[in-house]
Amino acid sequence: MLQNRYSGSMLLSIVDLHSITVPQQQQELRQNIIDMTACLLGCGIDTSKTIIFQQSMVPYHTELAWILSCICTIPRIQKLAQWKEKQSKIKEPSVGLLTYPILQAADIMLYKSTLVPVGEDQTQHLELTRDLSRSFNRLRGVLFPECTILLGDVGRIKSLRNPTSKMSKSEPNDKSRIDLTDSPDVIKVKVKKAVTDFISQISYDPDNRPGVSNLIDIHVALTDLSHDEVVEESFLQAEDTSLYKERLAEVIIEKFSPIRKEILRLQADKGYLLDVLRKGSEKASTIAENTIKDVRQYVGLR
Repeated sequence: MLQNRYSGSMLLSIVDLHSITVPQQQQELRQNIIDMTACLLGCGIDTSKTIIFQQSMVPYHTELAWILSCICTIPRIQKLAQWKEKQSKIKEPSVGLLTYPILQAADIMLYKSTLVPVGEDQTQHLELTRDLSRSFNRLRGVLFPECTILLGDVGRIKSLRNPTSKMSKSEPNDKSRIDLTDSPDVIKVKVKKAVTDFISQISYDPDNRPGVSNLIDIHVALTDLSHDEVVEESFLQAEDTSLYKERLAEVIIEKFSPIRKEILRLQADKGYLLDVLRKGSEKASTIAENTIKDVRQYVGLR
């Protein structure tokens, strides 16, 4: 886990301001904030090593985002691949959706972050963050470090129903993903119905066999095995796709069951979760306030 591999402070933000770039129901949003906090803690995040906070409880994020938006050009934002993709799917996208990456840059720069773990789909946004750090330093004075992108060993996990697109909680079809709180029976059904192909043998070929390759990616992510070792095990056990799905489901269940149990325990104590967010947000605010004071001075606002 990252909190045990690196020295220095680590921050995790529940990015509720980002979530409202698309329509949200108030009560559902409130519950999602609580549930995400429970999931992070349930996965082993230690609040003595990592600050967990709620983005909207630290107002300096939006202040820095506004300042950065004044040095970022519209063409720079519009050429980002994710904006083009979202724009094609939403009839009338909001200004917030367009400037989402600038707020993301502020989230990072506000804490002068040096290492930022992201998925492959977010690398363009991190490059924008690095660009904005350089631009601010050149125009106003050296203040921000250029963050380093930290990619995981496994790339993007894809949808179980459409293995050419990423697995996402925002996907309407809940069979497209495996949730940490899914019961063993639900996991078995989802894996069993995962889209593969008509070839029975197990092999890793993301370009030509995206479905079964995605299942192998999940297997690798949850174990110490390599892709080749997963395929070799399957060959030695004479597994076809159906039998491999059964074995993978058991691997997922074994990994997720203790996490699920802890998440459900935490969700039953909403007061504790709110307290974690309050204390974390206070700690984050202390760090962020020092940065924003410097930013105001460098810009000339103070």
